[in-house]
Amino acid sequence: MYDLPELRAATDALWTALAGALEARGFREVPPGLRRDGPLSTMWLDPDLLLSQTCGYPLVRALAGRVEMVATPRYRVPLCQGSWYRSQVMVRRDSSATTLADLAGTVCAVNEPDSHSGMNALRALVAPLAGGKPFFRRVVWTGAHRSSLELVAGGDADVAAIDCVSLALLERALPERVAAVRAIGVTAPCPGLPIITRAGTSAAEIDAMRAALDEVAADPALADARDALLLEGFEVLPLEVYRRVDELEAEAARLGYPELA
Repeated sequence: MYDLPELRAATDALWTALAGALEARGFREVPPGLRRDGPLSTMWLDPDLLLSQTCGYPLVRALAGRVEMVATPRYRVPLCQGSWYRSQVMVRRDSSATTLADLAGTVCAVNEPDSHSGMNALRALVAPLAGGKPFFRRVVWTGAHRSSLELVAGGDADVAAIDCVSLALLERALPERVAAVRAIGVTAPCPGLPIITRAGTSAAEIDAMRAALDEVAADPALADARDALLLEGFEVLPLEVYRRVDELEAEAARLGYPELA
């Protein structure tokens, strides 16, 4: 989910090591490289899925009961608390907005309709301000946090909620674009983006996957790759904590703001 083109060498280095750790634990036909083609929604439900990363919103919606959770990464980012994260509400550096209320009637860039960090968390944040009416003049669906940031930085959108890990990585990849925006608020904390595997994977296999992830997280030879990705390690969270996604959606609906608009 954080596979920026500028960071793919680091991602590939981690996968190569993880593939070896999985094979050492008895896994067969481990892919030698990562798949980067095709829609994520299709890959997540592939009956041959070994490992992938998803967002908390599809986890509790389209993927509920259809995948198994393995672990949740921890990232070395100030707004992360363990494996929990937030989004930052970003406006242009020269924007006149100083509060969230100032964003009423503006153009909002959002990565995906099923994104917690870009849509659900932002909807929950502005719901108390919306009064049951459309808050933004227009919502532009961009397909990626990177694209949302580009629209705001370039003046084609006024605001976007960018998850703090994406923003920290983009600051390394696109420092001049990140320098063109500033934060005006932060969303509520929520469990981070989990690593998943196919439904029906045995408990023993999941334990072996977790051990392989922990091995990669501690390997001194991978320190540079982990640093490039801001990756600290992995935690095992109960599925129940992802009800936080539902709670934020339900609260927005209770306030008469079921759709980000």
